[in-house]
Amino acid sequence: MKPFKLVLVLALTLTSLQLFAQEKSIPDALREKTTLKSQSMYVIEREIPNLESWSEKDLKTASQTSCGVLKQMGPKIKWLHSYVTGDKMYCVYLAQNEDLVKEHAEKGGFPVNSVAKVATVIDPSTSGYTN
Repeated sequence: MKPFKLVLVLALTLTSLQLFAQEKSIPDALREKTTLKSQSMYVIEREIPNLESWSEKDLKTASQTSCGVLKQMGPKIKWLHSYVTGDKMYCVYLAQNEDLVKEHAEKGGFPVNSVAKVATVIDPSTSGYTN
């Protein structure tokens, strides 16, 4: 029984290492998402006074509201993630068009100060330099 366990552990370890090696970097995955035929990537700027003082519960409630609206709207729009700063939130979405992004904000009661379509994503790997 012990040799079987050893072989199983080795097989699982090798499989995990192969899967890990095949994973794409976050910027590579985001670059691919900016070029989907049916959807584009958008960055939404939201000005929200005192955002930095929101509690974890406040942020969770906002996230739940957003997800509820997205569920109603269907697969034509998807929230990827958001960056919370002092008085602003920058949200990244995939959507068929800018109007869906604005509709989501209206239904969720979220401000929209600007919407920008992402052309591509760059990062240090874009430079060609390796660390």
